[in-house]
Amino acid sequence: MIGKGHAISRTKASLAYGWDQEKEAEVVLKEHLAGDNPREITEEFQIIQSQHERCTKNTLSFIVSPTIEDGKNMTSEGLGEIARRFLIKMNLQNHQAIGFVHRDKNHTHIHIYANRVSLTGEVYKDSFIGKRSQIAADSVARELGLKRVREVQQARLVELQHHRKEVQFIHEKILQTKPKSLDEYIQKMQVHRVKVIPSINRSRQLQGFRFEYNGINLKGSEIHRSMSGNKIIIGISQNNSITRLKEPPCSLQLLSSTVQLSTGLINKIAKDLIKQTIKRALDPGIGMGY
Repeated sequence: MIGKGHAISRTKASLAYGWDQEKEAEVVLKEHLAGDNPREITEEFQIIQSQHERCTKNTLSFIVSPTIEDGKNMTSEGLGEIARRFLIKMNLQNHQAIGFVHRDKNHTHIHIYANRVSLTGEVYKDSFIGKRSQIAADSVARELGLKRVREVQQARLVELQHHRKEVQFIHEKILQTKPKSLDEYIQKMQVHRVKVIPSINRSRQLQGFRFEYNGINLKGSEIHRSMSGNKIIIGISQNNSITRLKEPPCSLQLLSSTVQLSTGLINKIAKDLIKQTIKRALDPGIGMGY
């Protein structure tokens, strides 16, 4: 089961989307609300939200998606229980909330909208809300015996084992040619029909790479741990110099332009460099004056 979440300002429009009968919408959860249509629910939200007029993104929007197989077999009561437990995991029991199920696609999913302002006037902190939504959905799936994201991902990786080994073999073959830049590495991988796709976050920072081969797209770390962004950057950066890389770069040349590295990627590179330093120091013979 997957959970996604963010704060929004389009309360009425979002509620109208959730209530869209063309999507076979069904209300499976209603907390601290009496209204029977998007306009009435929006007005109830706004009464509470008026306490914090400077908070413009005053509604929380979540999507909770069981796997296709789990969703097909779930009743409205079961989906409502998922929504209820999800709100508890997110500590939103004291907030107005409404949940809709959409069955217009093969993938049954739940839209949950919660007032960001609690019934007692506190504004809910939305920091890392996307990550917290994932954790909450995973916890609910575990409690209810539903398939978890990690289980689905692991099963997919097992199915793609041969594919992953092919891409890893090409990657290792290219590294043996000692490419001196990411662009050179990307071009050489392309010759072997492997498309390297930089993963750029919302802040326009590089956070890793994905690899597309024979129509299948995977993160580098899903193929092999040696193909995570930090490993690739360290390996290629050290091809440029006789001396080893001593500290993580903050930016790199990529596709003929300069790109900044994400904080997470920089930290991973730093940890790897420290491990390399410790390993060399402990290696027998290093530093012995013979």
